[in-house]
Formats: sequence, C-alpha cells, structure tokens
Amino acid sequence: MEHLKIVASARQLPEHQVTNQELSHIMDTNDDWIFSRTGIHKRHIVTTENTSDLATSVAKQLLDKSGIAADSLDFIIVSTMSPDSLSPSTAAIVQGAIGANNAFAFDLSAACSGFVYGLSVATSLISTRYRRGLVIGSEVLSKLVDWQDRTTAVLFGDGAAGVLVETTTENIGLLGEQMRTYGNKGDNLVAGQFANKNPFAGEISPVDPYFHQNGREVYNFATREVPDVLQDALEKADVAADDVDYYLLHQANARIVTSIAKRFGQPADKFPTNMVENGNTSAASIGLLFDELVVSGKVHAGQTIAFVGFGGGLTVGAQIWKI
Repeated sequence: MEHLKIVASARQLPEHQVTNQELSHIMDTNDDWIFSRTGIHKRHIVTTENTSDLATSVAKQLLDKSGIAADSLDFIIVSTMSPDSLSPSTAAIVQGAIGANNAFAFDLSAACSGFVYGLSVATSLISTRYRRGLVIGSEVLSKLVDWQDRTTAVLFGDGAAGVLVETTTENIGLLGEQMRTYGNKGDNLVAGQFANKNPFAGEISPVDPYFHQNGREVYNFATREVPDVLQDALEKADVAADDVDYYLLHQANARIVTSIAKRFGQPADKFPTNMVENGNTSAASIGLLFDELVVSGKVHAGQTIAFVGFGGGLTVGAQIWKI
C-alpha cells in the first residue's frame, strides 16, 4: 500500500523585519500592548517581493534539498489568500519559474488552514495515480493590511514555506485527519473584497480590500472548535494525545496555543511557537514552524506530528502524521 512521505521542507522569509516599536510610530500602539495580547514582537514584511517570489524560492530549495528534478513533479499546490493575481495562479507562476513542465498547478484558498488542506489534497492525489508534488503555503499579507488599523496590522507578516511529498511503501505518512468549515461564521474574518463595476450592476454592499476581524469571536472559535477537531483527528488516527511528539499549530496567537495545550493536558514544549519573530503568516505559518524544527533537529523521522490549521472561512484542519 502506498503512503505519502514528506521528503524535504523549506522556508523563505523577507529580509526586512518590522518591530512593534516601529509600528508605534505609525499607529497608536506599543510593544507591551501587542506582545501581551498576541505573543508577537516583530514580523517580516516584503519590500520588493510578491507571493510567487517567496513560493518560487521555497520550490527551488525543495528541489535542491531533495535532489529531485523539476520535470519529475506531477503537481504543485500553493495555498494562499494573498495571490499575485487571480489568473495566472501563484502556483502556475511557480511552475513556470522552476521549469516543472510535467506538473499541473493550482492555488488553494483556505486561509490559515491552507497548508493542512493542501496536504490533504496532495494525499488524495497520490492515492490515485500521481507520484510526487509540492505543497507550499505562501503569503504576502502586508498588501491586505490597513496599516492604520492596530487591531489587524500588528498581527500579520509575510513568508512562505512548504514540503516536497512523494509516494512510499514505508509505513509512514498521514494517519488520520479531520477537516471542518464554518461558513456561517465567515464574516468574523474577511479580506480582499471585490467591487462589481459592470454597467448592469445595481447598488452593491461596501467593498474593502483590507483585513477585518472580530477578534473576540475568532479567539473564542479557535479555543472552542479547534480542540474538538484535533480530538477527532487523533481518534481517526488511533493515536493518544500523549503519543504525539509535537503539535504544530497555526501561529495566530500565543494565548490560543497555550489554551489548546492545557485542554489536552500536554506540556507547553510540545506546542512550539515562532510568532514572536514572524507574526501570523496564515497559510505559511505551519510550514515555517515545521522547517525550523526540522533544521534544528527537533523534528525528525520516526516521530508523530500533529498539524493544526484554523482561521478564515472559518476553517479548521487537523492531521496526525508519522514522518
């Protein structure tokens, strides 16, 4: 029986970082206010790059690390809520940039659950007739931020990360997952609304390209629904909470991570975080954290890892992996 193996991981962050102190010069905020509520001190922000640039760098690193040729890829999935354009897709731009001439490519929009949703789709593709592909989360959220709105601007950062996956007969891979979408709560986190300016259109509700969220509702949603979805994934995988080596949660807010760790009675060091340096990078955040831990040697083959995404949609996705 064929399974899905994570062969390599990689990440790309813009060089420029913006501290909380710098934000205090352009809005009414300060480092103590931001850090005490979010666990964030700084975030990476692009100066010249776009979403496809970050994703392309990740793709090239994945090929270099794995020693695999671009033309041997079957598919490229880029999870993003901040694409360069609606067409061509960011994934198509990446496919062309790396010369993956045999790969089909598409974007996936599931906001902060995007990396997990992308891995789920990749697992399904490989269970049919495909052999190898890339799953990348890439975001330039800074172009969706109103930089005068301290309720959102302090949260988000830019970055990309991903994995190269392929078939294997080893007894590893995805053990169990649970995906849920709560579309009736979607208006609690919105961004990127478009206007319809066709000559036949009537009065249309106000259009706003920027992030807007009901912070209290999103926090309550995450602390209430995410543990239930994670518990379902553990049960489907037939894995006890104690047997998971690391829980890699979407890096939205340090308080949310702490709350979920307590809910499962697990030590804090099994729930690593990196939002202090990166902020919330949406679909990129889990991949960024995963690659950091792989490079440091903390995460390695033979371990059981939980990937848990949650956010806009509203969406939640939890997976249990043997890597």
